[in-house]
Amino acid sequence: MKCVIKPFNALNVDELYEILRLRSEVFVLEQTCLYQDMDGIDKDSIHLYIEDHGVVACARLFERNAHTMQLGRLCTKYRARGYGKIIVMEAINKCRESGYDSIYIEAQEYAIPFYEKFGFYTISKVFLEDGIPHVKMVLKISEKT
Repeated sequence: MKCVIKPFNALNVDELYEILRLRSEVFVLEQTCLYQDMDGIDKDSIHLYIEDHGVVACARLFERNAHTMQLGRLCTKYRARGYGKIIVMEAINKCRESGYDSIYIEAQEYAIPFYEKFGFYTISKVFLEDGIPHVKMVLKISEKT
């Protein structure tokens, strides 16, 4: 198992295909959420994915503003194997190394406790995105995170 971190233009066709396949499998099929996944943001994102006999988890990071990165499209093929935790920790490290002050996410409501374990805190009321309850959350990056 290894975590790979690459900008969009460094992904090869197979890597991109596997990332998009996993996102479609989780968000469209499993969560029955019809939405436009390929939104133009991928080209400006840093992609994180875990390989363990294929891509089993992925996410993307993109600049929200000069001080904040946004973490999104986090998904895993298998639950309770620690893949999501690894991706979030790698994203936090990447943002810290790149000099960002915070990470912003729009998390599904059920995942609030997962993100709180990393120090994220809720900054909004629950809202619906594509019919799924979400909240906005932020993590202030410090040397202690």
